[in-house]
Amino acid sequence: MSDVVLDVRDLNVRFRQDGAVTHAVKDVTFDITRGETVALVGESGSGKSVTALSTVELLPGSAEITGSITYDGAQMVGAGEAELRRVRGNDISFIFQEPMTSLNPLHTLERQLAESIQLHQGLTGDAVRTKIIELMHQVGIQDPESRLTAYPHQLSGGQRQRVMIAMALANGPELLVADEPTTALDVTIQAQILELLADLKRDLGMSMLFITHDLTIVRKIADRVCVMKDGEIVERGPTREIFENPQHPYTQMLLSAESTGHPDPVPEGAETIAETEDLRIWFPIQRGFLKRTVGHVKAVNAATLAVRAGETMGIVGESGSGKTTLALAIMRLISSEGTVIFQGRNIQGLKSKQLRPLRADMQIVFQDPYGSLSPRMTAEEIIAEGLTIHSIDPSRNRREMVAEIMDEVGLDPNTMHRYPHEFSGGQRQRIAIARAMILRPKLVVLDEPTSALDMTVQV
Repeated sequence: MSDVVLDVRDLNVRFRQDGAVTHAVKDVTFDITRGETVALVGESGSGKSVTALSTVELLPGSAEITGSITYDGAQMVGAGEAELRRVRGNDISFIFQEPMTSLNPLHTLERQLAESIQLHQGLTGDAVRTKIIELMHQVGIQDPESRLTAYPHQLSGGQRQRVMIAMALANGPELLVADEPTTALDVTIQAQILELLADLKRDLGMSMLFITHDLTIVRKIADRVCVMKDGEIVERGPTREIFENPQHPYTQMLLSAESTGHPDPVPEGAETIAETEDLRIWFPIQRGFLKRTVGHVKAVNAATLAVRAGETMGIVGESGSGKTTLALAIMRLISSEGTVIFQGRNIQGLKSKQLRPLRADMQIVFQDPYGSLSPRMTAEEIIAEGLTIHSIDPSRNRREMVAEIMDEVGLDPNTMHRYPHEFSGGQRQRIAIARAMILRPKLVVLDEPTSALDMTVQV
């Protein structure tokens, strides 16, 4: 048996739409041997994810794939649907960057995890539940028994990603393709997940294709690195060699990118824009056939804070600590007890119609952009929607305003006609940021806004 699990040769991927051709991946060649981790590194839109999705033909119908991709000696380019289905999720598993695109919002965690286990392993009943609980323990989900009946929206972003990792590992794949698998996780859990993946790789003899923009992760987990830019591999080599002696200017730039600078001082006498007092959000824990309340999850308990004009306040904590829940309560997007004051006005008792005029001045950028962007709207329509709803500057040309804000957030205005699925994860996050900032709000709540962005764009 050959030691090469995945062999990619002269891979080219082109997307054809409305007569235009986008050459997303250009002459990419690499291989992965048994038990090895290879990292594809590059900025948002460099072709990393497209390359990975090509391995089992998960790209949309507008994609044209040429070249050779062999898995265990079998050709994947042009393979029949039956062969691809056999390989997908069993021999080659994926962990995607945005868990809400892969988790069914209508199904419980137990049902979704059970589906793959029953399909590929033939387990039933208590054996399935035992396996699910074991997997949830492995990926760091606390008290998994109480989470079995939870739905995706009831979990934090990091917890949803851990469920995705459990689903991918359920069948012990030979090759795991991890597309930004730790993006949504806090530093502590990220380290645990990386350690878990490394342990599983060693114990199962599993190989891994690891896609990331975060070079600190690459140093911890990868044996070899391929650096991608504009659809091409510009540098490759052993991880240590790439870090200690990078040759290509682009690799050198990625390695030198780090956050610098300090926030501007808050002006004296700045007014308080938003404040809370003794804010509380408790969720009931219900069990049994009659769904009796047996306790509460204290997501937020007696939170008091104040944010002044021109001030940036950071709310820091691990996944599941209540950061997002607190943010949603401040925005009046979920119910809470206590006081929420915005621009001197208590907004706790206001109805939706009374809140609407205030919404233009309070905006939020969510952690998971795909979950907050309508798949039926173009980038232009998404970004301009708030302008229309709130009648912002009606005398100005909407398209010009959209083009300006897209340029500000680092998006090509010529792509405004595209739909969310036609952008990379980082580009989708920039669309979400543009949508919030085009209204020039007085308060912006940013829920992990750079989690999907590469290091140079974060800076």
